[in-house]
Amino acid sequence: MDFELRILGSSSATPLANRHHTAQVLTIGNQLHLIDCGEGTQMQLMQYKIKHQRICNIYISHLHGDHYFGLAGLLSTMHLQGRLSPLHLFGPPGLSEILSLQFKYSGTNLSYKLIFHELDTGCYKKIYEDKQITVHTIPMEHRVPTCGFIFREKQKPRPLIKERLPSYLTPPQLVRLKWGEDIMDEQGNLLLANKEVTLEPKRSRSYAYCSDSKYKPDLLPYLRHVDLLYHEATFTHDLAERASQTFHSTTKQAAQMAASAEVKQLLLGHFSARYKDLTPLLNEAREVFPRTELAIEGSIFSVQERLPEL
Repeated sequence: MDFELRILGSSSATPLANRHHTAQVLTIGNQLHLIDCGEGTQMQLMQYKIKHQRICNIYISHLHGDHYFGLAGLLSTMHLQGRLSPLHLFGPPGLSEILSLQFKYSGTNLSYKLIFHELDTGCYKKIYEDKQITVHTIPMEHRVPTCGFIFREKQKPRPLIKERLPSYLTPPQLVRLKWGEDIMDEQGNLLLANKEVTLEPKRSRSYAYCSDSKYKPDLLPYLRHVDLLYHEATFTHDLAERASQTFHSTTKQAAQMAASAEVKQLLLGHFSARYKDLTPLLNEAREVFPRTELAIEGSIFSVQERLPEL
């Protein structure tokens, strides 16, 4: 099953000709999750041939325009192209009112059901769950209510060792073995130990999206050991005071978060328009956390399935 992140936009408040406002698409299996929706997002979706009608959920981290000004246009295009399937929208208080006002004065009545989930941006909370994943909010520290998101695969089934399976097992018993249970007889005695006929399951994968925020070390318990961490890095560390004043982070702070949380890979994004060349930001972060990459437009980051670490 795919677990893949595509970057659509990486700029902060002011875009550049080659850097768009924040937006990302996380593909998990056959589902597309859109994370933030800055101006021009639907153009980027077309640029990278991503079918926006396949998007099942949209997550908006906060109500600064560079993170949601593309939303009304995208929702309208989905309507004009005849979308019928429901769309779940997760966002902070006020977003529903903004969209309702825009659609009211444009006379737009969507052809599909838009299901809005208002977020409490100040806490860690599960906001979505299906058969494959869970999604939680994580509280950020910015000038307006802001949250990040953590996407985690659920526990995967244990592979069965077919040649060791007794012939008397029923289909329900096989299912229980795949989910780690022992098989007991009617008297409650052990009939078949799970570990004798199954292998360890592949690791569940995870992605954490840390939107606009000051450096916030108390996020570490939520981020520990995630496979892929996106963390805003608006400034190089010589502008740490400016970053603190504007409730943003520096490259070194993002890298320190990744190192402390022992993540597998760090992505830097939300770059200030003052940086035409992003190489200094990358080099500065890699001094602290070598497994760092830039979340620039068009980049794809895949997390591969693998066996558990012993």
